[in-house]
Formats: sequence, C-alpha cells, structure tokens
Amino acid sequence: MLVRGRLVVEDDQGVRHTTHRPVSAICRCSRSATLPWCDGTHKVLPARLRP
Repeated sequence: MLVRGRLVVEDDQGVRHTTHRPVSAICRCSRSATLPWCDGTHKVLPARLRP
C-alpha cells in the first residue's frame, strides 16, 4: 500500500513510525523483513498467500 505525505504509521506492536519520504510503501502481507515498510516480499509469495 502506498501512502503520500508525512504520516504516522502504527505497527502491530503499537510502535509508531513516521514517514520521511514523499511516498512510502507499507506492508500488507506481514512478511516483510522491514515491517511496517514493504520490502517486496509479497512478490515471491505463492498466489494463495498474497493479500
């Protein structure tokens, strides 16, 4: 999911992260190594595991 502008994103642990880029990618598959940010892991998941 792409978000634009300066936002605060809360992860599943309740930790708040501030965006620092004009456009940021947030993970929806929960398998990223850089949660809450997307690292592209969803591209290598089998279709049945994709969000």
